[in-house]
Amino acid sequence: MSNEIDFDEILAKYRSDPYNYIQVRAPHTGVINYRVDKGQAVDAPSGEWQHIPGTTLFEITREKNRKPLCSPITGIVSELKAELEGCFVEAGEKLMTIRYPLKKKDIIENILKEVLYLFRAPEKAKYFFALDVQSRIDKKGARSVIIKPGDEILTMSLMKRDTPVYYAGEEGVIHSVYFEPGISVDQGEPLIGVCGADKVPLIQKVITRVKAEWDNI
Repeated sequence: MSNEIDFDEILAKYRSDPYNYIQVRAPHTGVINYRVDKGQAVDAPSGEWQHIPGTTLFEITREKNRKPLCSPITGIVSELKAELEGCFVEAGEKLMTIRYPLKKKDIIENILKEVLYLFRAPEKAKYFFALDVQSRIDKKGARSVIIKPGDEILTMSLMKRDTPVYYAGEEGVIHSVYFEPGISVDQGEPLIGVCGADKVPLIQKVITRVKAEWDNI
């Protein structure tokens, strides 16, 4: 990755479309009944322990069992496949898209993904930091942990089997962590973002520039 980045071009992109989008899919096979319309505002879970469910997006019925699915985020239903109302769908079928405004930290993280070395999930599985790495993170924080090619950095948990995962990438510190321990990650999704020593000035430039610009976007 180059140590230069065209901030004007990237920020112009976010000015024109300062949103993120999540695709909502059927969790399993069943008949769909929508509870929202295109353009409707939806709310994320709320309450001190996130115990109040978000807006119900749809109900899916299989073998007379009806299950509601609620919005994971606050935003707007920007796309909805209305033709699927009352229809039987397969697991994974795209049902709608929710658009939500990007925050300053989202912009920074998105740009950093273009700068950092992203170490990706080799398989769809649950991931945990290796005990030695987790111990160092607990003591000093992830950004103080230097990793090198060949280091055992993660444990992959798949089908009740734990397998060590060895790092393959440039030496550097763990700048960003994109997974939650014990939560399934799709194959190819980034697990961590590593910052080499030569990238530190660029990282600081990204953060400083976005903090200065984003309030005006």
